[in-house]
Amino acid sequence: MQSARLSVWLAGLSLSGLILFVFVTMLLAALIGHVAQRMMLRAARDTQAEDHSQESYLVGSMLGILALLMAFSFSMALDRYEERRHLVIREANAIGTSYLRAQLLDEPYRTRLSHLLVAYTDNRIALGSESGATLGRQLAINDRLLTDIWAAVVAARDSANAHGLTTGILITFNEVIDLDAERKVARQVRVPAPVLMLLYVFLILTAAMLGYVVEQPRARLGVFVLFILLSLYGSIIADLNRPTSGNITESQEPMLMLRQSLKSQPPTAFDRSFPPGSASRG
Repeated sequence: MQSARLSVWLAGLSLSGLILFVFVTMLLAALIGHVAQRMMLRAARDTQAEDHSQESYLVGSMLGILALLMAFSFSMALDRYEERRHLVIREANAIGTSYLRAQLLDEPYRTRLSHLLVAYTDNRIALGSESGATLGRQLAINDRLLTDIWAAVVAARDSANAHGLTTGILITFNEVIDLDAERKVARQVRVPAPVLMLLYVFLILTAAMLGYVVEQPRARLGVFVLFILLSLYGSIIADLNRPTSGNITESQEPMLMLRQSLKSQPPTAFDRSFPPGSASRG
């Protein structure tokens, strides 16, 4: 229960606050380890050299395991980020295909679906950067637009059937709706809290062992720099694990390109007639 509360509290910290918290707790752990070393040396001065050698091997092993844990956590966070980024591309393609197929319908269905898809694209771009209270409002608009889009598809059923487009229209608009759900889920999937807590505990234990073993002033300076680097590395993992509030978010460039394309090609842009035989004359 306490670990769950700590995990929630850490997730609520800003990235700068998280860096500072991890760094300070590692320093405190190292200080505790140093004090413990002094107490042990006073109690057993004869075994100082032997114990120091054994502890150095132990610290090396702990640093190796810590490196594996950090790499594993980073890989999990990065995989989730890449999945969110890939979904943006897929969604842009699905909306673009739906827009083009909507141009094959009769009026007024063509224009209505086209305008709804443009509005939906604008809202999806806004959702990519929204967080907090504004996120809920944008999600409500998103769901309402999806309902309007599907209602327009249902209304265009006879027109689509007359042109033999029923299957194509249903497939592409279903994909748009499915990708909405996939992106919502992808933004909720994080690196499991127990994994992050295990990483944090290992950071603290390793810091304590380093404080216990390291004695030379130069080596302590190196440990200080190592703590800074580990804190920064941990902040990157945390940032990747915060898709709705972090600084590292999936690029909306595919959606921005799509919006520019849709707005530069209104339904009237497709109302062109070609003289018979013009294609054959090149």
